[in-house]
Amino acid sequence: MCATGARPKPQAIPPRPSDRRPARAIDLAPAMRLGRGMTAPRLDPVTRLHPVNGIDLAVHEWSGPPGAAPIIFAHATGFHGRVFDALIERLPDHPAYAIDLRGHGQTGGGPIDDWRVVASDIAAWLEQAGLHGAIGVGHSMGAHVLLQVAADCPGAFARLVLFDPVIFPPEFYASPATPEHRHPTARRKRDFASVEAMMERFGERDPYRLFDPRVFADYCRYGLVPAASGDGMELACAPETEASVYESSRSNGAILDAARQAAIPVLVVRAMRTGGLDFLGSPTWPGLAGILPQGTDLDRADMTHFHPLQDPADAARIIREWIA
Repeated sequence: MCATGARPKPQAIPPRPSDRRPARAIDLAPAMRLGRGMTAPRLDPVTRLHPVNGIDLAVHEWSGPPGAAPIIFAHATGFHGRVFDALIERLPDHPAYAIDLRGHGQTGGGPIDDWRVVASDIAAWLEQAGLHGAIGVGHSMGAHVLLQVAADCPGAFARLVLFDPVIFPPEFYASPATPEHRHPTARRKRDFASVEAMMERFGERDPYRLFDPRVFADYCRYGLVPAASGDGMELACAPETEASVYESSRSNGAILDAARQAAIPVLVVRAMRTGGLDFLGSPTWPGLAGILPQGTDLDRADMTHFHPLQDPADAARIIREWIA
C-alpha cells in the first residue's frame, strides 16, 4: 500500500434536504424509476468527510454484502460522486464508494495544478479506510487518477475499469505544461436561483441532453451548494477550479510510466473519436491498453465521452462482466 500513519476519524455529515426529496416543482419520478437490469433500490449513501492532505475529502458510501469486493468510483472534471447513483444502484452485490474529488462536490480544495495531487488524496483515503483489493471505476480525469493510484499503491486495487480516461499519447506530455490562455470553462455561469433553474438552462444543451434523466437530475441536485452571498445557489465546483483541471492536463506526464507499472487487469473503454475539439469525443490514446501489463481495450464508438452518464445500465453491465 501507500504511506502509513495514524488514521484520523472521518466525520459523518447529515444529508441535505435535497438528499431526502426531489427539489420542489421538479418531477423527478420518471428519472427515479428502476431501469433495465435493476432489482430494488439501494439505501441512500452515508457521506463522510475524511481529512487528507489538508482538505476534507467527501466520500459517499453504500453498504454491501460482507466480504464482497468494494467498488470505488472517481468522476470526471466538473462533476461529483453522486452522478454515479444510478450506476451504483445496478451493482447491489458490492459495497460502493463514490468520491468527490478535490475541489468538487462537498470536498474542499481550490484550483488544481497537478493531477498527481488528486491521486494522492485518493491514496491517503484508501490508507485511512484500510481498503485494499478494490475494484476501481473511473471516468475521464477520474480514470486517470485511479490508474496513477494503482501504480503508486500496489494492492489497493484488484481490477480497474477506465471509462474514456484522459490519458493522451506520449507526444502530448512533451509540450509545455502551462497554457497561454485561461480555459473557457472559467467563464461559465456559476450562480443559479435553484436546482430547477440549472436543469432548465442545461437540459437541452450538449452534453447534458445526452445524459440518462436520472443522472442529469442527480448532477444538478448535488452539483449546487448555497451561494456564498446567501442568495440562491452556486456550482459546487467553481468555474476557476474546473478550468484549472483542464489547464493542468499535461501535469502528469508520468501517467504512461504508471500504466506500465499497474500489474492488474485493466479494462480501457474508449468512446467515439470525433476528431474535433469538443467534449463528446474520446481523449484516450488508442495505444493505452497496449502498454498496460494486463490491459484490455474495448472500443465503444457508439458512445460519447460521457458513456457512464449517458447509459448507466450499459456501464454497469460492462463492470459486472469485467469483475465476474
